[in-house]
Amino acid sequence: MALLQIHDPEAKPKAIGIDLGTTNSLVAYVTASGEPVAVRDCDNEALVPSVVHYVKDGRVLVGRDAVALAERFPEDTIVSVKRFMGRGADDPETRRMGTYRFASEAGPVVKFAVAPDRIVTPVEVSAQTLAFLRETAEDELGTIGGAVITVPAYFDDAQRQATKDAGKLAGLEVLRLLNEPTAAALAYGLQEKKNGTFVVYDLGGGTFDVTILVLDDGVFQVRSTGGDSQLGGDDIDRGLAEKILPLLGAQTPHTVRRALNAAKQIKHALTDSETVQAELERDDGTLVDHTVTRAELDEIVAPLAKRTGNAAKRALRDAELTAADIDGVILVGGATRVPAIRRYVAELFGQEPLGSIDPDQVVALGAAIQADLLSGESTNADVLLLDVLPLSLGVETMGGVVERILPRNTPIPAAQAQEFTTYADKQTGFELHVVQGERELAEDCRSLARFTLKGIPPMPAGMARLKVVFRVDADGLLKVEAEEKTTGTRQEVEVRPSYGLTDEEVERMLTDAYEHGEDDVKLRRLREEQVEGKRILSALEQALRVDGTLVEDDEERADIEGAMKRLRRALDGEDHDEIRRRTEDLDHASKAFAGRRMDRSMKKALAGRAASQLESETQDARGIEPHLGSTEH
Repeated sequence: MALLQIHDPEAKPKAIGIDLGTTNSLVAYVTASGEPVAVRDCDNEALVPSVVHYVKDGRVLVGRDAVALAERFPEDTIVSVKRFMGRGADDPETRRMGTYRFASEAGPVVKFAVAPDRIVTPVEVSAQTLAFLRETAEDELGTIGGAVITVPAYFDDAQRQATKDAGKLAGLEVLRLLNEPTAAALAYGLQEKKNGTFVVYDLGGGTFDVTILVLDDGVFQVRSTGGDSQLGGDDIDRGLAEKILPLLGAQTPHTVRRALNAAKQIKHALTDSETVQAELERDDGTLVDHTVTRAELDEIVAPLAKRTGNAAKRALRDAELTAADIDGVILVGGATRVPAIRRYVAELFGQEPLGSIDPDQVVALGAAIQADLLSGESTNADVLLLDVLPLSLGVETMGGVVERILPRNTPIPAAQAQEFTTYADKQTGFELHVVQGERELAEDCRSLARFTLKGIPPMPAGMARLKVVFRVDADGLLKVEAEEKTTGTRQEVEVRPSYGLTDEEVERMLTDAYEHGEDDVKLRRLREEQVEGKRILSALEQALRVDGTLVEDDEERADIEGAMKRLRRALDGEDHDEIRRRTEDLDHASKAFAGRRMDRSMKKALAGRAASQLESETQDARGIEPHLGSTEH
């Protein structure tokens, strides 16, 4: 804790910025002179290890005290919990080289069994770290105001909501969730007073983000963002630990934790040395000497660095830029100290990266600046921060196709509306499936929420009109509103997904979108043509049952039935062009029959039938809007 200080009771509460990191966390604030500084403890340390230990007597230790107990009590000491945020208990990532007792093998939330007979979630563990940081800041500043907490740009909605909940549980007023690369650019841009197009390359303990943004006299405009929410320095540690573990004998929670700790120390030592001699301890107390060279570390780092490069290249394409257009590369995160990573970044962008601000502190400093701006006390009131959505948001329509409502890289906060119509006659409800991702089919995207709008009067297909509005706030959190326009029936839902839906990782969404882009478009067209063909067949079959006597002769019936048969055969195949042609052929074959139905309806209307009934009988089921599924299954 910080040294005890006497505080001015008249002083206003001070807003703070928090970098809640995978490996280390820290808190910062802006001084009266406008300078962002990190809060330090009595040992003059700013970094707080993101490690929480649960003692058998019920106490909770955070930071270096917890680190000291990690090897002795590996199952009761939670390390790198950020990688568990927003993930399910059955997610493979939660089981990889872990030292923990999991309370369950399945379920929407990871649960750790710790001493004494206690079950905790990643949100609760993160809240312990945040509460420790809050207390540290209070020791130095007295009463604190709100807090800006940073998150990886590629955290999805579940992970963002989990972080916000952890802040509230820690007794913090969460002013804003701020993307880590944007926070770093904010600190760098204001302290270095530079304009231009910059890349923020952020490789932390457990997450990687790359953001391209333009700094222009106080305006910070994000052009694109990319990354991987499951890639960081921890993966380098794991790669080294997997080589060390066989030397320690039987694999136990103790040896796994010992191997991971040794790997981290070796990685740090190889930053300045070409060779490290490590002394490893087995469970029986015997010691093993092990030599690791920087070349061996470089082998482990190479595939991880390439993964960061793939994300960076996509971000450049999204921003419609090349490496030659970049004025500077800002390094963020402790893993960027690894020599192989620095060399890779220099080669990737053709220039040496910038390093004038401590990469471990720059995110917290930027968060403090943003907190200061939001408090209304800032001397940098003319700063404008424009962030973007990392992934597209949309809804599932008939055929499992995704209709994007807010595309990725849309500036936030943002709102967008779109209208949909019904697929089936007498449909009395809409089922909305909200998804996130870049693939063309909902099954390949991440499911965020499902809800139903009921109470719609039965109408012919295509008559109901549903207006769906997506609103994303400055934290990147989503709210969905739905209203059936003819009746005014409406519903609103804040998308608070159950943490850790078992879908693909966020980074994988983009990778797959690029790899399968052409195939996805073909599959989307196939699904759309199948939906349209089946709808036309269904409508015509119904029309023939009701008004079959209006078919003029056997030749016309044969033409219609032949066209229907050919369309059914095409629907069994996977050629979307063939389905479209056969749908058009059926439309042409039944055109005269449809005309006679129209004439009959007009005559009935002239005979005094209600206009509303006329509309019902003559409605062409082909809606111009995408079709949403019925609630009747």
